[in-house]
Amino acid sequence: MGISVWQVLIVLAIVILLFGTSKLKNVGSDLGSALKGFKKAVSEEEKDTVKEDADFESLDKPAAKTEEPIVGQTTDTSKQKQDIKD
Repeated sequence: MGISVWQVLIVLAIVILLFGTSKLKNVGSDLGSALKGFKKAVSEEEKDTVKEDADFESLDKPAAKTEEPIVGQTTDTSKQKQDIKD
C-alpha cells in the first residue's frame, strides 16, 4: 500500500493553494543552497581527513637510515686493502 501518483499530486496541489508559488520557490531555493553548503562542508572534511591521515602515515614511517662513517674510519675498501698490504 504505497503512495500513488494521484495522492502525491493532490497533496502538492493543496500545498500550493495554502502557501502559494512564491513561498514554495523561496523554500526550494533555500533548501537547495542548504544542501549545496552541506555537500561542500562534507567534501572539505573528507579532504582534511585524508590530509591528516597522510601526515600521520609519514610520521609512522621510519626515516631513511644513512650510515655515516665513524670519525677516522675510511669507507673506501681499496684504501683499507692498501693499508693492510703495507
